[in-house]
Amino acid sequence: MDKLVKGFLKFRTEVFSKKKEFFTRLSENQAPRALFITCSDSRVDPTLLTQTDPGELFILRNAGNMVPPYGSMQGGSTATIEYAMAVLKVPHIIVCGHTDCAVMKALLNPEEVSDLPAFREWVGQAETTRRLMHEHYTDLKGDDRLIKTTQENVRSQLDHLRTHPSVALLLRKKQVDLHGWVYSISTGDVWVYDFEFEQFTSLLDETYPRLKTSS
Repeated sequence: MDKLVKGFLKFRTEVFSKKKEFFTRLSENQAPRALFITCSDSRVDPTLLTQTDPGELFILRNAGNMVPPYGSMQGGSTATIEYAMAVLKVPHIIVCGHTDCAVMKALLNPEEVSDLPAFREWVGQAETTRRLMHEHYTDLKGDDRLIKTTQENVRSQLDHLRTHPSVALLLRKKQVDLHGWVYSISTGDVWVYDFEFEQFTSLLDETYPRLKTSS
């Protein structure tokens, strides 16, 4: 805790005081650039990854970057998505998975979380991903299988987003774009989903500007 408290004191005395006008403006309203849905994993920092300032990302975090289909679970995730779309009119939604994800590991090896009933039930939100891996990717092993699982899960959660009325309405009006990302913790790279070619491509790739989003 000492490190966290010292960090706050440094923020209050050195950062906040120098940017007081900026934080005053933030206190009056917000207009985020994107709804960023990602995992609770401590190694994933959305603002560090995108180099954004406070107020630029509306962040939804949970284990496995899940988006429960609308109506299946009326909870914090659904409320966050609804507010971002219906009130804030956020123009982009990013679902960002990551390498070495514990939820994806549990999906592939459910026996490892047999003593975690709540966690095990939550992993069920990725049932589509589990079935896809079982039926189409039986040849993949080790890290390749885990990465593909993570990618397919991002695609599945993008599908779930479309079941939310607030998202579907803005998609119909072409007022929101969907994006699928997978962040590599070890390399710092991000793979982005190309809806036209149905594959993930590195954001570092020179062809990235032509990638299609879903709108």
